[in-house]
Amino acid sequence: MNAVFPQIDPVIFQVGPLAVRWYGLMYLLGFIGAYFVIRHLAQRRNLDLSPDQLSDLLFYGVLGVILGGRLGYTLFYNFAYYFRHPLEVFSVWEGGMSFHGGLLGVVVAALIYCRRRCLPTFLVGDILVTAAPVGLGLGRVGNFINGELWGRVTSHPWGMVFPDAGLDPRHPSQLYEAVGEGPLLFLLLYGLHRLKVPHGVVFFSFFFAYGAIRFVLEFFRQPDAHLGFLWGGATMGQLLCLPMIFFGGIGLIVVLKRKGRQ
Repeated sequence: MNAVFPQIDPVIFQVGPLAVRWYGLMYLLGFIGAYFVIRHLAQRRNLDLSPDQLSDLLFYGVLGVILGGRLGYTLFYNFAYYFRHPLEVFSVWEGGMSFHGGLLGVVVAALIYCRRRCLPTFLVGDILVTAAPVGLGLGRVGNFINGELWGRVTSHPWGMVFPDAGLDPRHPSQLYEAVGEGPLLFLLLYGLHRLKVPHGVVFFSFFFAYGAIRFVLEFFRQPDAHLGFLWGGATMGQLLCLPMIFFGGIGLIVVLKRKGRQ
């Protein structure tokens, strides 16, 4: 006996042509949650941010997520299609966002903001990456409600039959990722803040921990149909996580060694 997919309508309500969707609501709640996490950690880590600066920082982050996420998807996951249909890159309402692209977008946006406002880059980075799991976890819940990005076929009793995914029960991998990339990752990073680790440790820990968590959970997720399994049977998500793990690990070594010399 397998679990039953809840079949939630992805549209919460609709007024004429305007439809409010669960996935969009998850993004909104993620940004709101990120605002409060950033404000709390800025106070805890003695980062002097005025309400206007905080709002501007979040605005830069939102732009980075949207622009980077969309461009990342077009480059990493479906470049051939968008190369043939370049105007479709701007059709964000049709879906298609890449976490790795969004992450790069936020990093670039935050660097620009910190330079303009003369803020400590690594401390701001520590705070921003700790706010990220709020949106990541909620985004995966949105994927589950939409019945998309489902898992691989499984015989476990909690396997679900997803719409448009055939008749075989599959791992609800969106929920695995919601927990791993959401509360689990958040608790890890927030715990490092409580330990008052040197600036940069939380930032690089995010790259290493997210990369490792996502790499493992990709074993339960069905790869994109148009990409399939790539080198060595790895998925695109796993290949994109390897540079994150490497970058985070090297960064942690450098920061901790530098702290040890002081």
